[in-house]
Amino acid sequence: MPPYHRLGEIPPKRHTQFQKPDGSLYSEELFGIEGFSNNYSNIYYHYPPTRVKKIEPFSKQQFEEWNEDVHRHHHLKTAGFKPGSDAVLGNMVLMYNKDLTIGIALPTQDMTYFYRNGEADQMYFVHDGHGVLETNFGLLPYHEGDYIIIPRGTTFRFTIAPDSAQSRFLVVEAHGSIEPPRRYLSPNGQLLEHSPYCERDIRRPEELVTHTERGEFEVRVKVGGIISSYWYDFHPINTVGWDGCEYPWIFNIADFEPITGRVHQPPPVHQTFQGPNFVVCSFVPRKLDYHPRSIPVPYNHSNIDSDELLYYVNGNFGSRRGIERSSMTLHPRGIPHGPHPGAVEKSLGAERTDELAVMIDTFNPLKFTTIARTLDDPAYPYSWFAD
Repeated sequence: MPPYHRLGEIPPKRHTQFQKPDGSLYSEELFGIEGFSNNYSNIYYHYPPTRVKKIEPFSKQQFEEWNEDVHRHHHLKTAGFKPGSDAVLGNMVLMYNKDLTIGIALPTQDMTYFYRNGEADQMYFVHDGHGVLETNFGLLPYHEGDYIIIPRGTTFRFTIAPDSAQSRFLVVEAHGSIEPPRRYLSPNGQLLEHSPYCERDIRRPEELVTHTERGEFEVRVKVGGIISSYWYDFHPINTVGWDGCEYPWIFNIADFEPITGRVHQPPPVHQTFQGPNFVVCSFVPRKLDYHPRSIPVPYNHSNIDSDELLYYVNGNFGSRRGIERSSMTLHPRGIPHGPHPGAVEKSLGAERTDELAVMIDTFNPLKFTTIARTLDDPAYPYSWFAD
């Protein structure tokens, strides 16, 4: 978890009177996960967050499943997606299970509303573009390569910078916390010396812009797959200060320090985050295996208990052919996979790789949406066949 942080003005003691200049009280909110038994922050507002003017339905999230009659490997060519909508409503979910959804967003519009996911942590991997994530914890500027971690319950909106290139996000919604791997944490929560990143690499909100204007402001709240529009007569980002250990934060993939060895290392050395029944790994440019008889590309392996999704960001992925920027491959449980024909021989003697990719391994099977069907390359399962 990110370390304790504070921003803005807060009282000396929690749950005590915190007066405005006119003598009235600021409103305190305890923002915590797992009831009162895990991380939390205390947030102080100009206006009570419970003061709602109107609530009305907005939409329901429903997935149309692509039911196949075979179990096979997949290659989804997401480069063909047409940009549109905003960073939230434009998230096109391709895969899902009871623990998470995985999608792509190519927003062309700023959000005209605020959003709060009341049931899932969210991870936005910034493939392209830059801008600012505005939250009730402060501002988080983002840019290419950032993993943006947004805890459930956070009020936020994305603003795309005017000079930004076309935005592209890999989006994960998780029904639980997205956090650093537990094996890299001390009993007190500090990232250990052998961790591939540390607290210095984490970017936290450093600027708090407090809005006190009145008017009509919409916050779309998602719980149970239902999105409801909550209307307030005050700006929802009216935070005057907060402190605690639960807040949005950013880690850039370029700050991941790869772990290498004399022979090929297994994927857990690339693990960056863990979530409920899944892990996120970062494949970054690195020195390759240095045993005199090493084989730098991965060996054939079977995912007996997990589905393996790879999202290709940049560079040359040595074990694959026919893969393009922003491709997704899914190698599901029960079927072996490995380097394409000729890749082993071609890799011999290579000293480093410039690949950049994000991997998500799930321990419950992934289902496809019908959107994924439109992107699927049906020839991919035969790409290992060679005369």
